[in-house]
Amino acid sequence: MSLITARVTHLVLKNRRNIPTPAPIGMKLAIMRATNIPIHFYRYIYEQVGRKYNWMLRRVQSDVELAMAIHSDKCEIQILYVDGAPAGFFELDLSTLPTSVGVTYFGLMADFQGRGLGRFFLHEAIDSAWSHDPEKITLQTNSMDNPRALQLYQKMGFVAESWSEETIETWSEDK
Repeated sequence: MSLITARVTHLVLKNRRNIPTPAPIGMKLAIMRATNIPIHFYRYIYEQVGRKYNWMLRRVQSDVELAMAIHSDKCEIQILYVDGAPAGFFELDLSTLPTSVGVTYFGLMADFQGRGLGRFFLHEAIDSAWSHDPEKITLQTNSMDNPRALQLYQKMGFVAESWSEETIETWSEDK
C-alpha cells in the first residue's frame, strides 16, 4: 500500500453558459443514462477511467455499499459510447438538490482521450446537471487527475472556490 497526498480543487459553476460544443466528427456517438447499472459493469468502467488517477471511493466500497450508492434515486450515471464501445462516464450526485448538483465522477478511458471528446462530453454532463434546476453545480479535481482537467473545467465556466488536501491510497492489484 502506498499513500499519496493530493491537492484537491473544489470548483463551482453558478451560471448557465451557452458554450457551443459540437460533437466531434467521424465517430458515432451515443450517451445513455445507465439506470440500475450492473455492479460489475460500473466497476469495470470506473477502473478503466479512474485507475490511472487513483480514484478511491468506489473501489473500496463493498458490492452492497456500491449498489446502494449508484442505484439510489440521488445518483445519475451516463455512459458515453463511441462507435459502439464504452468510452467514458459521468456520475451526478443529486442529494443536495435544490441547492446543488455535484459532478462526482467524469472521465474518458485512455483509448478515447485526445480525440476531442472531453469538452463535448463535459458539456453534456453540465447540461444534465442543469436539467435538475440546481442553484449551482459543484465538481472536484485533484493534482493526480489528468493535467488538462482543471483547465477544461475552467474553460467551461467552473471557478475554484477552495482547496484542500487528501491522502489517497494508490491503486494496487488487491483493491
